[in-house]
Amino acid sequence: MMNYNVDSDGIATVEWDLPGRSQNVMNDDSIKAWVEAMDKAIADPAVSGILVTSAKKDFIAGGDLEMLLKMQSAGEVFEWSKRFHAACRRIETSGKPVACAMPGSALGGGLEIAMVCHYRVASDNPKARFGLPEATLGLLPGGGGTQRLPRLIGYAAAIPMMTEGRKIKSDAALKQGILHAVVPAGTERDAARAWLRSDAGKTAKQPWDTKGSKIPGGGLATPNGMMFFTAANAMLRDKTYGNYPAQKHILSCVYEGLATDIDTGLKIEGRYFAACVTSPEAKNMIRSLFFGIQEANKLATRPAGVPVQKYSRIGMLGAGMMGAGIAMATSTAGIEVVLLDTTQAAADKGKAYAIKQWAKMVEKGRMKAEDADALAARIHPTADFADLKGCEIVVEAVFESRQIKADVTQKTEAVIVADAIFASNTSTLPITGLAEASSRPANFIGLHFFSPAEKMPLVEIIIGAKTSDETLARSMDYVKAIGKTPIVVNDSRGFYTSRVFGTYVREGMALLEEGVSPVLIDKAGLISGMPVGPLALADEVSIELVYKIASETRTELGGAYVEGADYRVGSKMVAELGRLGKKIGKGFYDYPEGGQKHIWPELARHFPQKPESEQPSVEQIRERLIMVQSIDTVRCLEEKVLRAPIDADVGAILGWGFPPFRGGPLGWLHTIGLKQAVADCERLAAAHGPRFAAPKLLLDLAERGEDFFPV
Repeated sequence: MMNYNVDSDGIATVEWDLPGRSQNVMNDDSIKAWVEAMDKAIADPAVSGILVTSAKKDFIAGGDLEMLLKMQSAGEVFEWSKRFHAACRRIETSGKPVACAMPGSALGGGLEIAMVCHYRVASDNPKARFGLPEATLGLLPGGGGTQRLPRLIGYAAAIPMMTEGRKIKSDAALKQGILHAVVPAGTERDAARAWLRSDAGKTAKQPWDTKGSKIPGGGLATPNGMMFFTAANAMLRDKTYGNYPAQKHILSCVYEGLATDIDTGLKIEGRYFAACVTSPEAKNMIRSLFFGIQEANKLATRPAGVPVQKYSRIGMLGAGMMGAGIAMATSTAGIEVVLLDTTQAAADKGKAYAIKQWAKMVEKGRMKAEDADALAARIHPTADFADLKGCEIVVEAVFESRQIKADVTQKTEAVIVADAIFASNTSTLPITGLAEASSRPANFIGLHFFSPAEKMPLVEIIIGAKTSDETLARSMDYVKAIGKTPIVVNDSRGFYTSRVFGTYVREGMALLEEGVSPVLIDKAGLISGMPVGPLALADEVSIELVYKIASETRTELGGAYVEGADYRVGSKMVAELGRLGKKIGKGFYDYPEGGQKHIWPELARHFPQKPESEQPSVEQIRERLIMVQSIDTVRCLEEKVLRAPIDADVGAILGWGFPPFRGGPLGWLHTIGLKQAVADCERLAAAHGPRFAAPKLLLDLAERGEDFFPV
């Protein structure tokens, strides 16, 4: 776990090397071993300097989150923090120089350990990243990061890095002052040893332990300091609405810590760290954003016994923005793409979209021109179905029409080999029905991408009634190959993501019908943690599409259809008023060319508003917008549309931006407690209708005292 040796120059090498793991992580055992090795070197009079390094390709990937989740009380977390801080201070004030040689990335606790060392050198590994990304999981850097980083590079540079979870390359880390040197790969240990033998190494002290040392960029009491923290607090509130306590705690740690000495600052950090670790927001984000996504990316639910499919050539039907985006993601993964549309010009246009996006990356220095050319060369635009020959999987993203989809299915199957997969990117049409046009329904599956497909990480895999396990396994292999995160759901109308996402927009329309101010509706959506208010979101996806889906559902379900606000409001906005949404500059909002969007002034005439004294509170609206999503998610689980609770939460967060701090729709019910959730459902159903009624599954779980998740 910790390799230790002392060379003839008296330099002790403490090398991190966790057995059975591809990366080093900080857990109880590894931290204990590291501290013991460091104390051994410090106590040995034959040791003149200490080199800390790694036997693996990276330095340390961060802390073990399972270790943190096991800590139940704030007192337990604070005591752990106090012991760790004491060990780090013992190391950096021992009088012996400590150098850190990093072959690759140092993130989270890994960078915090590096900052304990007096000298930090990294290899010029282009894949290496350095940062303190704990805030992305509802935590703060609790290993001294909030105190050491701003004392190294100044609070103006350190705070955005910590609150936004930025990961930077070695050259940027060198420029900022996090690193002392960047050297050719494989020479970082030699560079560290050279420093340890130098005069500078022999007299090394940390800046915060050096008399007269000042904080880079100025202290708190300067005009810059006062303006920075005032603005930072206001900007954070505007961006997060107070939903993410970790970012607020990071600001407090830095402000309060820099006002005193390093040791007091570390105690301050320890208290805020304990508050973060034990917060429901951190537990929710760790469960969904770390463990949930990690399991999905590992294909934990992939059917066993099916050989892994390697892809070399895929077909893409439809060269619109969605098809072009899927082609981009596939080409980036090193796979050839046949991009087919009704005409050669339309197919060429799809490839041109991809080329344009890559050109933007080249302009920003995020990609080399020759790499962009190589990616574009993998996309082969065509209007001839015969060119699909040799494709292992064909993804269809044509117009949402059963007839058109049936036609392209049959034309494709006439060309591709018998065991090739045909996947539909439909967002609403049931896969089992679409598979009726296929002569090989066992090979037919749904792959629902999200727009823009080249950027959005989620793919919802939908299993039809006749889809085989082999097709599911091979489809999951494709999703993984192109770097996306899959969730697997069973077939139904709207599947999971489109169905539950629709409840948010529909509830916004219901509130509008009731006379609630549209400004209040959308503001409450933002305050609830959603990325966009429901009315603005309806404009974005197009009110016309919302109305069309409601109309088609009404036609297909007949007497079983329960009319909702999406149909009534959509009918008035689209059929009567011709306001289709943002795409024509007219929806619930007006979109003046060159100006700011604003609520359509005539909206109140068509949807009269209640007097201000009768308007609901922001909290009442927020509750409805969130709970309507959570309740329908439980129904999806109850109806076996969803296969596992964690799929629901991962899909909601990655698919339509459900607030991560709530943990997902089921994670939120888990957070408030299922008995309380049932009581809330009963109250909301009595006031607003049966859509808020508690599903039987929720009632049963609450009655048995069970939960969706163990933690």
